[in-house]
Amino acid sequence: MRTMTPLSPVGRLAATVDRLSSEVRAAQAEAEGRALIELAKGILVARLGCGPAQAARQLAELAEQSRATPLEFAVDVINQAARDRMSEVTGAFLAATAAVRSDSDHDLGAGANGGTGGTGGTGGDTVGARQPGETGADSAAVRLRAAESGALAAGDTQAVADALLEQALRPLGAVAVAIWAAGYDGSLTLAGSAGFSPAEATRWRYVPPDVVTVARSGLTERAGQWITSLAETGLPSVGRHQYSDGGRVAVPAGTGGRLHGVLEIAWPAPLVPQPPPVVRQVEALAELCAHTLESYTPPNGTGQQPRVMPDAVELMDLADGLYDPALVLVPYLDADGHLADFRIQHVNESFMDPAGRPRAVVGGALLLEAYPMAAGDSELFRHVERVYATGEPFRARRMNLTALVDQVALSAVTDISVSRHGNAVLLIWRIEDETARLASLLQHAQRLGRIGGFEENLLTGEITWNGQLFDLYGRPQTSTPVPLEELAAHAHPDDAVAIGRFLRTLLHHRRPASAAFRLQRPDGVTRHVRVVAEPVLDTDDRLLVVRGAYQDISAQHWTEVALAATRDQLAHSEQQAIERNRLTLQLQHAIMPPAQTPLKVPELQVAVRYRPAETEQLVGGDWYDAVMLPNGLVLLCVGDVAGHGIEAATSMVVLRNALRGLAVTGAGPGQLLSWLNIVAHHLTGGVTATAVCGLYDPARRTLRWARAGHLPPVLVRGPRAEPLPLVRGMLLGAVAEAAYEEAEVQLAGEDTLLMYTDGLIERRDRSLEAALDQLLTTVRPTPNTLDQHLDRLLTYSRSDTDDDTCLVGIRVG
Repeated sequence: MRTMTPLSPVGRLAATVDRLSSEVRAAQAEAEGRALIELAKGILVARLGCGPAQAARQLAELAEQSRATPLEFAVDVINQAARDRMSEVTGAFLAATAAVRSDSDHDLGAGANGGTGGTGGTGGDTVGARQPGETGADSAAVRLRAAESGALAAGDTQAVADALLEQALRPLGAVAVAIWAAGYDGSLTLAGSAGFSPAEATRWRYVPPDVVTVARSGLTERAGQWITSLAETGLPSVGRHQYSDGGRVAVPAGTGGRLHGVLEIAWPAPLVPQPPPVVRQVEALAELCAHTLESYTPPNGTGQQPRVMPDAVELMDLADGLYDPALVLVPYLDADGHLADFRIQHVNESFMDPAGRPRAVVGGALLLEAYPMAAGDSELFRHVERVYATGEPFRARRMNLTALVDQVALSAVTDISVSRHGNAVLLIWRIEDETARLASLLQHAQRLGRIGGFEENLLTGEITWNGQLFDLYGRPQTSTPVPLEELAAHAHPDDAVAIGRFLRTLLHHRRPASAAFRLQRPDGVTRHVRVVAEPVLDTDDRLLVVRGAYQDISAQHWTEVALAATRDQLAHSEQQAIERNRLTLQLQHAIMPPAQTPLKVPELQVAVRYRPAETEQLVGGDWYDAVMLPNGLVLLCVGDVAGHGIEAATSMVVLRNALRGLAVTGAGPGQLLSWLNIVAHHLTGGVTATAVCGLYDPARRTLRWARAGHLPPVLVRGPRAEPLPLVRGMLLGAVAEAAYEEAEVQLAGEDTLLMYTDGLIERRDRSLEAALDQLLTTVRPTPNTLDQHLDRLLTYSRSDTDDDTCLVGIRVG
């Protein structure tokens, strides 16, 4: 058993409001229907020559005979009488969706005893046709005419949007509509909307120029934009959050070839491709909006400029004040109201025709008649048409403007400017004077190249100089030009021979000639100048005129002098560098030959190798030493002085000899490095170096060693190779005093110990640790002799720094 919950006072009020709203909508629909029926009655009165009452009876009888409602039949009568875009769209739409009826195929006069033949027949195949599910006022024909009636009766564009949505678009499934007014600057103003929230409409009341939206894309495309889903395009638009997944349609709204705005329609769900009749119906609604937008003026505060601009009369006054040729164009429509051409309403006083025709011939003519080539390559007519349609100005440089006179094409290169002002278009062009342009280019070229031209008539003595040549000579332009015969008097005395040879070739042998000399100006400045000239002969080979040019080449001369000095300096520096490198190599080879005489020690093999740098400029301070000390111990050491060149080599000599002298004291390797650090810090100009020093005791087969920032020695014992454990010790010369830790290693028979500098293993593309691992892999295979072992290490070294390398090895017997 169902129970009824009594309505609250607020609920009863809401129900009352809903009922009254439904009644208001029904009354509006009834009023719009009555307006269409009254319009049909008026058509019958005019066609039949009868009174209103008879026309009403005739309309009712014909509607009953065709099995249509009076409203539907009235719309059919209006369509037949109007023969406009709305009737064409309605006919196509209904023809595609109507059900074939077998008992109502007759014309307007068939059921009225021939009394309505004056209407010309309504085409019974469209009378009363409905889409599936439509009846009465819901038919497509009624929807379109009702929407038109509501739009024409509306007081503003907002009311037009409401009428379009309710009367024509909701039956198509649409949920919202926006009418955009296009400004002449490319902006868009929301003139009216329905179905969107007031806050959303306020937020979108104005769209500045160059902002790409759905409406903007519809304005630029002649066929409009039919978007399946707004979310897929990513284009912003009004209500994009409310109907984000729905379809959108944006169709340009224009009349007579001029675009006034855009009609945008929103659907709640993705939009499937629509049949052509529906597309034409939407285009008809857009044209209906265009009639409303013709008189639309944006409210204050939208940021858009007023659409109503000065009319053609005011534009003529503006054109007359311009110094460039200007034409005032007004649209010329054909019989169907479509833009066909533009009438040249006015040409200003500065008008200059490419064909030289007077103003009276061009003024008053059609644009394509006066300039038929405007529709050709230059597409001038298309640009004017576009400006008139959208209001966006157009400018172009160096466009060809062609006129046909007596079947001959006469053209000129012009700069074009086209802009719309109200219903008129202002076309301005500036015909380019090719001769003046080339003269200007030549003048600038002479100025930039510091060239002055001259011409000397040898018969009359008349001499012509241009302004640049007066400046080159340092003389005022009111002074008398210098003849060629007096050229030597204005040049350096040492250049007299060159000038004489130049004049002899030019004037006597009558051949082109050139010469370079030093021009001495009146202000005491000397300029280096080159003169080039050619003779002009008459028919009898007599010399008439000499033409030529002077060019200031002072900058080039001094540049060549500077380059020559630089080349000499570079050659001297290069020779010095070669000499320094040669001395450095001689010094290194004298102290450390690549292979020295083997050291004689019982039960111990000692071998050394030195590999110079591949590039002479990289000769550095790597050093080694292997010597028997007075106490029976063997001094083994390698080192690397920072830097390259003669300074590094001489510092290496100091450190190597100092270590030899200190070693005879019998001190251990740690103490030797401490003393060597003092030498590096105080006695070598502040150089820094790394070193490893060892004392081998042949009797005990032990090695005491210490290091100063250097890589540790590598011990090869059987199949294994590994570096000795690191001991502390900073590089030499960094501080005044430093202590160095010592370590001792016990060697066995067949053990091999290697000391080396970083030139053996260092690579640019890997760390030092990775390079050391590669060395340990290379030293494991032990050849028969120590010399072969060291040679193998140098051969298979993967170092790529081109640095010099020292290598010391011992093998216990």
